[in-house]
Amino acid sequence: MWYRLRTVRKSVRYAWRGLRYVFLHEQNFRIQLVIAFVVLLVMLALRIHAWETVALVLMMCVVLILEILNTVVERFVDILKPRLNEYSQIIKDMMAAAVFLAAVASAVVGCVIFYPYLRVLIT
Repeated sequence: MWYRLRTVRKSVRYAWRGLRYVFLHEQNFRIQLVIAFVVLLVMLALRIHAWETVALVLMMCVVLILEILNTVVERFVDILKPRLNEYSQIIKDMMAAAVFLAAVASAVVGCVIFYPYLRVLIT
């Protein structure tokens, strides 16, 4: 029983170390984190429905998780192949495209959810 608790604590420590690394070394992750924080503040201010909150939180998490995966793939590709290899660049570009698509999808979902609330405030 106690050894399981230690294992969980170690796992959490490793996860925090990974988050810290991404936060300190990846500017895009920091920017996306700031945007997520602003969205959370707007969600609280507008008191949106629970299902809308779930949708927005999931979208924010998808973008942040993909950004972390993008960083992992970039580091892994750099280890395996030199930067000059054409396929290395293609792999990195495809991961960047995945993050970009998720970010655009998040923005669209956010606009669809926030529009009715903001329309009422403006009129």
